[in-house]
Amino acid sequence: MLNTLQVVTTVVVGLMVGVEFSVLFIMNRILDALPEDSGQLGHAHGGRMLGALMPFWYIGSLVLSAIWAVAGWHHDGVGLVVTAAGLLILSVVMSILLLVPINNRNKTWTPENRPADWKEQLGRWHRYHYIRVAVIIAAFTLLVTALV
Repeated sequence: MLNTLQVVTTVVVGLMVGVEFSVLFIMNRILDALPEDSGQLGHAHGGRMLGALMPFWYIGSLVLSAIWAVAGWHHDGVGLVVTAAGLLILSVVMSILLLVPINNRNKTWTPENRPADWKEQLGRWHRYHYIRVAVIIAAFTLLVTALV
């Protein structure tokens, strides 16, 4: 049973990392290269789509990691799992405090109502997202290491 939990947790976190990595290095660059207002509108649509899914994915990944840590408390690698769970907590806190407020504003913007500093706000979101992706990659790496 523990082995199944370990594999499921690692796959769920790995898929989350893959999606966020793709957003960071592929989708954002595609959207930012679009002409005129199209990029901001694409960011707003992506924020609505992923903004609905990612809270469950982040919290689910954290819960699975915590269950793994508790269930495997007396097994090798539990320190890595606990550290990974701590990093996932950090990613959730970063999301709530730094990224979600910007995303909540951005997903309602249209060319008619967006603020003058919308590009700076999106830039700030990108910078925070870089850090968050590094944090979840580190968590994923620790989980994979604990698994093997």
